[in-house]
Amino acid sequence: MSTTDHAGFTAVHDGPVLRVTITNPKRKNAIGYDTMVELGNVFAAVDASVRVIVLTGEGADFCTGADLSATASEAQRGITPEMTMDAANRLVRAIVGAPVPVVARIRGAAAGIGVALALAADLTYASNDSYLLLAFINIGLMPDGGAAAMVAAAAGRSVATEMALLGERLPAPQAKTHSLLTRVLPPEELDTEVEATVAKLSTGPRRALELTKQALTQATLNTLDEALSAEKTGQIELLQSPNFQEGATAMLQKRKPAFT
Repeated sequence: MSTTDHAGFTAVHDGPVLRVTITNPKRKNAIGYDTMVELGNVFAAVDASVRVIVLTGEGADFCTGADLSATASEAQRGITPEMTMDAANRLVRAIVGAPVPVVARIRGAAAGIGVALALAADLTYASNDSYLLLAFINIGLMPDGGAAAMVAAAAGRSVATEMALLGERLPAPQAKTHSLLTRVLPPEELDTEVEATVAKLSTGPRRALELTKQALTQATLNTLDEALSAEKTGQIELLQSPNFQEGATAMLQKRKPAFT
């Protein structure tokens, strides 16, 4: 077993299993630009020894989206909205395009791009006290990472529209009824179920798993690239808008935003 520490996450090679854990629990596992880039690198470089990947978050939450507290410092480093969108889109494409099954383990919040990461996985297991939240509209943005497209692909337009336009939590049991999650379990049973699935996949026929995943992705997410492109254009505009500045500031200050 070998562990590699990256910016905001760890990657543990455990025989045929690659365990990727987002490690920013003080920020509810929000991720910044550097983390998105390095996560994309890890998923894009999966080698032949790996047969299954587990993606999860340290502590009580899965991932609460982009780390707004890092926005100012990233701008000072020359990180542009376009670079941020390219990093997010590359990460989602890398998860969807990974040559082996990706199993997402969800505790607590999966919000913002955290929803995209959860739904980009092939199998998504969640505790019954967790939830999905497309929170973008609450800070003057639109869904990105293909999240709205993936919600619509699984649950239909009405559910995707409600989540995207209202920006309200969707509890895991409801998300399961809309086919957004593979299975929802009591917190104390979550790890047992995930590990049983991982054990089965880790001894499966790798090439058959790869080709099956490719076929399922083509059948269900064949418009993902178009969605990511449209999101990039819209989000770059919104990231530079006064409403986003107000929304982000209001969130950090824990107050209601005053949009124009």
